[in-house]
Amino acid sequence: MAATRWVIILVLGLTVLAVLVWPRYSAGPDQAPVEAYVPVSTGDPVTPVPDTLNLDPRKVALGRILFHDRRLSSDDSIACADCHDLTLGGADARPVAVGIEGQLGSVNSPTVLNSAFNFRQFWDGRAATLEEQAEGPIHNPIEMGSNWTQVLGKLRQDRALVQEFKAIWPDGLQPANIQSAIAEFERSLLTPDAPFDRYLKGDHTALTLEEVRGWRLFNDLGCVACHQGVNLGGNMYANLGVMGDYFADRGRPIQDSDLGLFNVTADPADRHVFKVPGLRNVVITAPYFHDGSISTLGEAVDTMARYQLGMRLGEAQRQYLLAFLNSLTGQLQEKAP
Repeated sequence: MAATRWVIILVLGLTVLAVLVWPRYSAGPDQAPVEAYVPVSTGDPVTPVPDTLNLDPRKVALGRILFHDRRLSSDDSIACADCHDLTLGGADARPVAVGIEGQLGSVNSPTVLNSAFNFRQFWDGRAATLEEQAEGPIHNPIEMGSNWTQVLGKLRQDRALVQEFKAIWPDGLQPANIQSAIAEFERSLLTPDAPFDRYLKGDHTALTLEEVRGWRLFNDLGCVACHQGVNLGGNMYANLGVMGDYFADRGRPIQDSDLGLFNVTADPADRHVFKVPGLRNVVITAPYFHDGSISTLGEAVDTMARYQLGMRLGEAQRQYLLAFLNSLTGQLQEKAP
């Protein structure tokens, strides 16, 4: 009798589990449970992208000009906007950046959209602020290949530009002020009003059933542990290859750029550690990963599941996650000059 009772309890338990969990990820659209539209609650802060930030409009306007100004490069061929094209999701749709004289960089250009919410800048986090980041490409020999002496010499010939600087800063056109203006413009590049933002604000019809299931799965699998905050990423570091050797399986030699945070700290524990990328607008920022080696979002999702979670996704799980990621595309108000 005792054995029979435990068998009955086990069967009932499995039945309840199947009823509560399985329909979320396996049922067809006509079989969707009503509770799928109830907001998911997590212990991690996931908040909507704000419509605006408190920025200086004069600096934003000047930064917009500089962001698109090729005089920042040594041969007047490369502007910030060439690697961070606002029509391409703030990236450049290339595996790695292309600099002066067609030189290839070693990392994928991260999106500049919503970069205001990154706790550090660059894949390896070597820049603490957007101001600090703005200086890097100008001096990089395979990006803009220039220096402040050369840049200032060219820009000071532009009387209108010089006056714009004097109107904002007492010391006028100076390297720190160039960095400040570019950074302020980049902070303005927000993409609010994604379907997921509207959902977070209380519009529970803003997401499709598949997108809600994807958001639930995103939480249940633990993706939200790293992809959190307003940008669903960008606020912490993580090792690439927690559950497998991504670099051994990639099939090409390890480069310095693959070492990640180690290049900054020289701490062996930081090998292959990178700033977690934000997932906002991820559908339109292919290719993916620091090395630009992943060409499609589906492949990126599978790779993350394998090397970060140690699992292989089923087709339904993959489609739900992709649907959720699609809901993260917001509205950029900025127009290129």
